[in-house]
Amino acid sequence: MEYVYAALILNETGEEINEDNVTGVLEAAGVDVEESRVKALVAALEDVDIEEAIETAAAAPAAGAAAGGSADEAEEAEADDEEEEAEEAEADDDEDEGDGGEGLGELFG
Repeated sequence: MEYVYAALILNETGEEINEDNVTGVLEAAGVDVEESRVKALVAALEDVDIEEAIETAAAAPAAGAAAGGSADEAEEAEADDEEEEAEEAEADDDEDEGDGGEGLGELFG
């Protein structure tokens, strides 16, 4: 999770989300940085508009509640979407590096 938080911090401060900046934030926080995880995160966020994703995530629980659904259902759907994106990023990462597929837990902690 700390890798995602590092990206959010960089986004909030207006800094570019790249490998050097993410690594810098993580090291400043005392995290033992894994280069492959940083590369995977930066690659996964390459075409993502983080502000739009945050707005969409904030609107999803409200829209679900208005439609008669619960916030828990909206959060579960959002988590499923994020998991699919992470799996795609990991698949790309595995192809690039020739890994044996370490799983999502290894990628995002």
